[in-house]
Amino acid sequence: MKVTKDDLENVAVLSRLSIPADQQETYIQQMDSILTYMDNLAEVDTADVKPTTYALPMQNVFREDVVKPSLDRDLALSNAPLKEDNYFKVPKVLED
Repeated sequence: MKVTKDDLENVAVLSRLSIPADQQETYIQQMDSILTYMDNLAEVDTADVKPTTYALPMQNVFREDVVKPSLDRDLALSNAPLKEDNYFKVPKVLED
């Protein structure tokens, strides 16, 4: 695929980048090289390759759910700037 100056300008607009005029030809060549490489990857036969979600084998990474003592409610509320009926009180975020 041959990348044109219009392609470079379009990518620059979409990515909100300003590319100096003296560097445009370098970027065009680099983009063309990348897209040519991607075209080569498209020719690789992947018919017998199983799809994968992760590159590395995954296993259950969760710890066992064990009940443990927690912070006392009065102690947790002791530094709260606002509290009401044993709960943290926070400013309203959503409007009615």
